[in-house]
Amino acid sequence: MNWRRLLICCWLLLCGPVLAHKASDSYLKIDVQGAQVSGQWDIALRDIDFALGLDADGNGEITWGELRERHDAVAAWALSALTLERGGACPLQVTQHQVDEHTDGSYAVMRFAGTCPADTGDLALDYRLLFDLDGLHRGLLRLDLDGLTQSTVIAPDSRRQVFSGESVSHLTQFVRFLVQGVWHIWIGFDHILFLLSLLLPVVLVRVNGGWRGVNRLGESVREVLWVVTSFTVAHSITLSLAALGFISLPSRLVESAIALSVVLAAFNNIVPLFNRRRWLVAFGFGLIHGFGFASVLAELGLPQDTLVLSLVAFNLGVEAGQLTIVVALLPVIFWLRHTAFYRRGVLVGGSLLIMLLALVWLAERVLDLKLISA
Repeated sequence: MNWRRLLICCWLLLCGPVLAHKASDSYLKIDVQGAQVSGQWDIALRDIDFALGLDADGNGEITWGELRERHDAVAAWALSALTLERGGACPLQVTQHQVDEHTDGSYAVMRFAGTCPADTGDLALDYRLLFDLDGLHRGLLRLDLDGLTQSTVIAPDSRRQVFSGESVSHLTQFVRFLVQGVWHIWIGFDHILFLLSLLLPVVLVRVNGGWRGVNRLGESVREVLWVVTSFTVAHSITLSLAALGFISLPSRLVESAIALSVVLAAFNNIVPLFNRRRWLVAFGFGLIHGFGFASVLAELGLPQDTLVLSLVAFNLGVEAGQLTIVVALLPVIFWLRHTAFYRRGVLVGGSLLIMLLALVWLAERVLDLKLISA
């Protein structure tokens, strides 16, 4: 297999998760006071279309009319994937349909209500939405149970959860938000590609206008530490400021700036602009990525009584997620560093691919278009 075929394989591996059906979230807010249940469920229109087929005329756009025609079907489909129990099953009914915008597109908003058989005791929740179609789907839950607010992310392996009206321990809250931080970085393809663009050159040095492999692994490790530490410090600053409510930026501006950061980081591998100052690039754009990380916390809602603890846990989760990527990637690229395949195919070819993909994201986010189908 020559280097061109290897390059094609790498491109397919890189494109696979990005061009596949997008990892999705739904936002579920439930308020249980005694036996009375009320709530709101935001589900992406693209996910409903994926499951039920909303686009009746096949023009690639879902109108309010098309959604309205399927309100009953959407409500039945959603409620069939959610079970609440308190002293027995709590029958739920959708009371209102709306549409809202999130950072990644339009969402159907369903308000619902119900009554449980008991007004005290634990609340059991079973969430099954889209798990049979999309294993990457997650439900972001904010539950107010008799005045106590709890937040969690529901995955296929944690679809059934039991909540107590008693206060959640600090350790439990810490672990929940730690896991959420890890998951957020792993499904954040723009964050991953930005990090990847910064990591690809760390096993090379620029000499006489060309690239050559470093002599020792220690040189690459040192560069990685500078890059990752700068990115970590930067996004921790803005993540904290945004989550604590000191700074707020429009989500469309933040998401567009994140896409631009990926473009510039990848371009720098082709036409070096910051050859020995990649840590500055990581820090500067890390400030923007911090606002992106903060968006998921805004959707979840940080519990006020453990605000700082949850914020620290989420941040540590993000770091653990990206360190996992670094540990998996660095030995491989160090081993390949002296090959033309790596210098031309992976570094240049991969950076071109990343840059083109990020340019599409940038156009989508700036112009509010949909150029890559889910």
